[in-house]
Amino acid sequence: MSSRHVAVDVENVTQRFRIIQERPDTLRELFSNFLRHDVSYHDIDAVKQVSLQVYSGQMLGLIGRNGSGKSTLLKIIAGVYKPTAGRVHITGKVAPLIELGAGFHSELTGRENILINGLLMGYSKAQMLEREQRIIDFADIGEFIDSPIKQYSSGMYTRLAFSIATEVDPEILIVDEILSVGDAGFQHKSFARIQDFRRAGKTILFVSHSMAMVTTHCDRVVLLDGGSVIADGEPSEVAALYEALVNPQVEVAQ
Repeated sequence: MSSRHVAVDVENVTQRFRIIQERPDTLRELFSNFLRHDVSYHDIDAVKQVSLQVYSGQMLGLIGRNGSGKSTLLKIIAGVYKPTAGRVHITGKVAPLIELGAGFHSELTGRENILINGLLMGYSKAQMLEREQRIIDFADIGEFIDSPIKQYSSGMYTRLAFSIATEVDPEILIVDEILSVGDAGFQHKSFARIQDFRRAGKTILFVSHSMAMVTTHCDRVVLLDGGSVIADGEPSEVAALYEALVNPQVEVAQ
């Protein structure tokens, strides 16, 4: 591992959110309460002093119960959130697949969204036009490619988003549970492409509630709970700790 460079370096990262406990009936009431300092709220740390390094070529699985901080951590790494404290250093271009439809314009067609997504990731129009047909072929959504995105099913979103993210050839691919909405055939095709990425030395961060997927595809797994890292290591061992966490009746082998 020492010959690899660090692709993702997360150092003492905390992400704090402010939760308003009372919801005013109107916007005027909200501002009135705010000016009177009469808004009741509390802060929560969705991610708490997390530190980890992901090496180039590694496929890291992030697992944990709902609300454990997985998606928040990925959004920090992807640059969607600026952490409240700590720092993140990324080496290479990142393609995040975090939320269905993120980065898509609902009124534009799939073909138009291919171009827009590429431009947002720093590619030229000519570069995206050169990639366009390969993206369309992999997505395999037929004539819907020229229909507005708002008419797409969740599966179509997934197909197009994954096709764009993997065709632009990022150094780091972030996948947050998005493949779970695809059909079995597309999942198989997607994981075949992920394996191609691994052979090419790409770095992959993968979130899933499927321990079978995690143990099959990842070479290291981090378990989050309550916003903190509670385990980091070999996939089957960490997956067993997760199973014990969600089902206390399960005994973890010593």
